[in-house]
Amino acid sequence: MMTRWHKLRNITPEKLELARIVLDEIRGGTDTYRALRRHPLPGGGYLGKDALVAAYRRLVESGEWQADDALLARIRMKPIRSLSGVTTVTVLTKPYPCPGSCIFCPTDERMPKSYLVDEPGAARAFQNQFDPFAQCRSRLDSYLAVGHPVDKIELLILGGSWTAYPRSYQEEFILRCFDALNGVESATLAEAQRRNETAACRNVGLVVETRPNTITVEQLAWFRDLGVTKVQMGAQSMDDRILALNRRGHTAAETLQATALLRAAGFKIVLHWMPNLLGATPASDRQDFARLWQDYCPDEIKIYPTQLMKSAGLYQYWERGEYQPYPMDELIQLIADVKPGIPPYCRVNRVIRDIPSHHVVAGNRRTSLRQDVLKELARRGQVCHCIRCREIRGQAVSISDLTLDDHVYHAADAGEHFLQYVTSENKLAGYLRLSLPEPAGAARVADGLTDLQGAALIREVHIYGQSLGVGKGQAGAAQHSGLGTRLIKKAVEISRGHGYQRLAVIAAVGTRRYYQSRGFRRGERYMIMDL
Repeated sequence: MMTRWHKLRNITPEKLELARIVLDEIRGGTDTYRALRRHPLPGGGYLGKDALVAAYRRLVESGEWQADDALLARIRMKPIRSLSGVTTVTVLTKPYPCPGSCIFCPTDERMPKSYLVDEPGAARAFQNQFDPFAQCRSRLDSYLAVGHPVDKIELLILGGSWTAYPRSYQEEFILRCFDALNGVESATLAEAQRRNETAACRNVGLVVETRPNTITVEQLAWFRDLGVTKVQMGAQSMDDRILALNRRGHTAAETLQATALLRAAGFKIVLHWMPNLLGATPASDRQDFARLWQDYCPDEIKIYPTQLMKSAGLYQYWERGEYQPYPMDELIQLIADVKPGIPPYCRVNRVIRDIPSHHVVAGNRRTSLRQDVLKELARRGQVCHCIRCREIRGQAVSISDLTLDDHVYHAADAGEHFLQYVTSENKLAGYLRLSLPEPAGAARVADGLTDLQGAALIREVHIYGQSLGVGKGQAGAAQHSGLGTRLIKKAVEISRGHGYQRLAVIAAVGTRRYYQSRGFRRGERYMIMDL
């Protein structure tokens, strides 16, 4: 992959020599930007970080320099993109009819429903004609160009309702994604998955999105055959009146049933929540948000304040004066009111959609909304306890200073243990999601997913900090320090203590061997440990 990248991104001898000088100064302790500005280009301007990364890789590959992870970290662009422990590659499916008729969704015939051609991830898909291989390769190459690791990849497949596409398309799409990760083509998806177990770019998570009323046990078995580990669903609201007004096409009960099925099958659950829908008020939105933590209990949420676009059905309501977006300050106050109530087991992935502001007729246009909300919380003297707000990211940690906390809560038909290693400041170094199905939950999936009979479920193991290469360690880093193994041992202890016969893991393709080395064996669709 390194050789392929060099063919894609060449650096002239003159820039290479200038970059060597700059890199030497950075290695000696000079601030990166100061070093760059001390050495301008002959024709004006300065080297970019991508040129520094290219020069660094060339010098290491040639044997002139030894690999220096600390140096690479200093010249890496947008380090936050891999500070959550994995590197995410987003791909979009081709345009295809959507089974829904939601009035808030924009329409662009060139794109899958609800996506616009100039949204960041969508634009890359459009430029690559929605080809999954080309989308993956271009994203991997761009990560390498700015110094990010691509050893552990979470594949995020967007495009509306995944389940609406023909299964032949779904299988071929994921096969081509794996081909891109593997760097070699495979004849079948099963073959590509086997290759990925030892590939340089391993898939450690596979995410699809769909509607709550499409989730069945048979569908979840198919998801596992594809390698899916996490499912995003547009809940939007837990209020049937609001759902009906906005023509969502499903009920709150169907969303709850879908979350219960997903949990019983071990999947991670991401729910989308939309304040300011037609018929909602700030007061009703506060009440609605509180319902998320009553049985639904998503592992992650995306908060998408309604944005009015001319191509959406909601536009006609606005023209008639029947819909009015919240004023900006009122929206900030609303999100600041609800954010401190988010439980420590949930991660807030997003607070906005990346919709370019020129599309927005009314409603939020600020890309800084998350920061605006955090400033308001700071003014109030409040903090958010969600996972994203507590991640250690690049902070060095000492294992001896971490405390294991077992946060127990109840979701629909399951007892949940959120096992987390935290610092004295409550910063999160790693966690494990252990689900203990109650009889009703176990019965939901017993016939279709036989691996799970009598089983407790590990739904996720995640260690935070800068994503490190497979098998690599780094001083002060949480990854590869043994936290994952300790968490698994604790999960075994809890599961055995509750009388479960086995422990199952919903392992991604690229993590199968990790779990195998820790005492699990391969089942039909899950990794299994007999207790």
